[in-house]
Amino acid sequence: MTFLSTVFQAVIQGLTEFLPVSSSGHLSLYQHFTGNSGEGALFFSAVLHLGTLVAVFVAFRKRIYAMIKELGSLFKDIFTGNFKWSEMNPNRRMIIMIFFSCCCLLPFAPFLDWFESISEDQSIMAEGICFLYTAAILMMSDRCVKGKKTAGDIKTKDSVTVGFMQAVAMLPGVSRSGSTISSGLFCGFTRDTAVEYSFILGIPVILMGCLTEVRGAVKSDAAIPWGSCALGFIIAALVGLAAIRLVRWLVKTDRFKIFAYYTLGLGLIVTAVAVIELVLGHPIVFD
Repeated sequence: MTFLSTVFQAVIQGLTEFLPVSSSGHLSLYQHFTGNSGEGALFFSAVLHLGTLVAVFVAFRKRIYAMIKELGSLFKDIFTGNFKWSEMNPNRRMIIMIFFSCCCLLPFAPFLDWFESISEDQSIMAEGICFLYTAAILMMSDRCVKGKKTAGDIKTKDSVTVGFMQAVAMLPGVSRSGSTISSGLFCGFTRDTAVEYSFILGIPVILMGCLTEVRGAVKSDAAIPWGSCALGFIIAALVGLAAIRLVRWLVKTDRFKIFAYYTLGLGLIVTAVAVIELVLGHPIVFD
């Protein structure tokens, strides 16, 4: 993997992990058109995701630190019989609601290999359709009435809704942040709460997925470009932190719809290219 390729993919990951345009979809397109696909590409993508997780911890460190402290109190109250659903503080409610959202991924676990195979196949038709889906939900969320729910007001049905929308985002081209932020807005979350819940929700999901990929790659015989991985990790973390700040500003100022236009245009182009490749009988690759 060349230096420029490493930097370019890390920048793509850092930006698109948090901008509602689908990081998996963009990386899949890059790897498709450059011929960089397969197990090595999946491992490198996993490392880039870990880099963006660092950005989440830095950007939301106060909330995450408060939730970690509250987690100890939560376990203590559960085991001593002092837990009361009606008396949860915002941090405790956030922990439990995120747990429910994560549980929504369990029914999709048996299909994980199928989701990954879409990114590795020779066609980008699925990515094009998924980009169009992302555009649709972003357009709808932009027209939502501004909600008033904060962390202490999130209901179980809200967490389930966001959780299932995140599960759909396992498809390359469907933005995880776009899906979860949009579904939060659909449920009546405030702009800040929707962004915060979305990004913190991504921590356990992305972490477990990355660790699984990393462990599998280390056990395999495939050569791992450790130098490229280290550089990509750092770049993805720095770019990701900047992207988080940009998203928070765009959502607050009601400029979220610009991503709807972007993914709509990209979806149309990708779908058209997929049809052309189908006619040609081979993928278009730029060496």
